[in-house]
Amino acid sequence: MAPMPENTVDDRLRDVIQNLFEIQSAVHGYLGPETQQQLVRKIHQLTTSLSTLSTSSSSLPIGLPPEIIDYIDQGRNPDIYTRELVEAVQRSNQYLKGKSEAFAGFRDMLAEEIVKGIPECKEDVQRILEGNNAVVGEVMRQNGDV
Repeated sequence: MAPMPENTVDDRLRDVIQNLFEIQSAVHGYLGPETQQQLVRKIHQLTTSLSTLSTSSSSLPIGLPPEIIDYIDQGRNPDIYTRELVEAVQRSNQYLKGKSEAFAGFRDMLAEEIVKGIPECKEDVQRILEGNNAVVGEVMRQNGDV
């Protein structure tokens, strides 16, 4: 079974990181001309690893929203964009939850008033409430109508 492109890319990223680490170690322990050849070899390995990574990653699907690209082009932090997006979604969810609860309350009051005004519709109202996963007759029980 052929490896998934993501696994290949992960392996290539590990190679690049390993090469960078080896270059850092060679620079830190630089002893002169004898280390220079080793450093040149490691830099060539890094370029090869980066080239392989570039080739491997070209098969990955990339789907970045244009807003994020614009955000980064403006020199802004994409983490801030993510945080702002999450906050906007939370506000929207709270608003929609409030609306949903208001409509559910209106549904229950309407059901109660319909049953009070037209008692022969009680079974139909209960069936509709059950179809909407509402607690059947809770509002009517609170008022002692059931």
